[in-house]
Amino acid sequence: MTTHPQSGDPRCPAHTPPPPPPIPLPIFGPTFSANPHATYARLRAQGPVVPVEISPHVFGYLAVTHWSVGYLLRNNPTLFAKDPVHWAALQRGEIPPGSPALMMMGPRDNALWKDGAEHTRLRSAITSALDRVDTFALAESVARIADQLLDSFAALGHADLMAQYAGPLPMLTVIDLLDSPSSSRGEWIVQSSLGERIVTAVTRLFSAGPDDAAQANADLEEACLELTRLKRAHPGPDVITYLIQGGLSNREMAQTLLLLFGAAAPPESEYIGSALLDIITDPESGGSVHTGVRPVADALDAVMWKNPSVANYHPLYARGPQWVQGMLVQPGYPILCSYAAANSDPDLFVGTSPGAFAGNRAHFGFSAGTHGCAAPGIARVIGEIAVERALDRLPKLALTVAPADVPTLPGPFLAGPAALPVSFQPDTTRLALPGR
Repeated sequence: MTTHPQSGDPRCPAHTPPPPPPIPLPIFGPTFSANPHATYARLRAQGPVVPVEISPHVFGYLAVTHWSVGYLLRNNPTLFAKDPVHWAALQRGEIPPGSPALMMMGPRDNALWKDGAEHTRLRSAITSALDRVDTFALAESVARIADQLLDSFAALGHADLMAQYAGPLPMLTVIDLLDSPSSSRGEWIVQSSLGERIVTAVTRLFSAGPDDAAQANADLEEACLELTRLKRAHPGPDVITYLIQGGLSNREMAQTLLLLFGAAAPPESEYIGSALLDIITDPESGGSVHTGVRPVADALDAVMWKNPSVANYHPLYARGPQWVQGMLVQPGYPILCSYAAANSDPDLFVGTSPGAFAGNRAHFGFSAGTHGCAAPGIARVIGEIAVERALDRLPKLALTVAPADVPTLPGPFLAGPAALPVSFQPDTTRLALPGR
């Protein structure tokens, strides 16, 4: 078992928090998953940055106030590093090999885990490639994929919108975005069994337990490496080819593709699913969207305030002992940024609520700073069109279970519905299309 960090004494004795528990609170397991915000409130009562157990036998800190998260992100890489080489327990070999935390936080040769010039080089390749994306063509692609998915169940009058719609839509869109017909073979390289392998591996990696995490990671790395080799041999006008033209090695390409698939698919699915759940269950949100008073874009921002799809992530490491909002943070431990806790920080909502912040984009739903989301505009286009198509195509949309009975994702990293069982008025003009 690794040692766990201690809460530092606050700089101001007049604001001494209650003593921390003898064992840091876990941010995983049934108690946490049943009500994460209750855990965030307990942690916030201890201080702005608090020791936690991230996964079994993996310890670190969690920043739980809006100010502390902003401070950490603003001061990377000067005061807080991103590279896991600074993770002392990892360097000592104390992290279990199959730990989900290791799969999500371990070192990789991509921009997310680098600092300084190496980060700049790798991130520049990503942003240069994504800047070449035609967002008008992207919007058409999302609408086409959304309609194909909706066609498969619109006549039935019921569906699980996570399994049948919000879950597959982002990955299908990303595959469409990254792929192009090979100029020499006229084939769509990713939209094949290789694409299916990548979809399966990404889904497994984000939901994996200790018994499956390492294998899911290995399968995804292998598929991304195979995809890189195929695209080197058969380039086209697509994001993968643009990344290769950015000078990335095969290993860097495989890890960068893993980053893009991982960042674009499961988080985007929960972004869409949480927005649909909020519109269905919140009369104020749903009513204003349906009447056109509030655009879908604002409803999506409101969800980011209330329930961001990436709840706790962006591990950082203090470069020596550091004070954060009056708390002393020790080096050697990962400091996770709790976007969920920060965005619901009561200090932000004196006299109001997160729902009143619709249209306000000061949330951390797309992170911030040097390692912030490289393409929030693309994520917004996918989310907005996906929600709009569902609302347009599924009249009288309603849950078939009580809101409290909607299952949620376990674990610390992703948040949102695990399933979204709904009913709606069947579309009698078309038959359900199985297998689509």
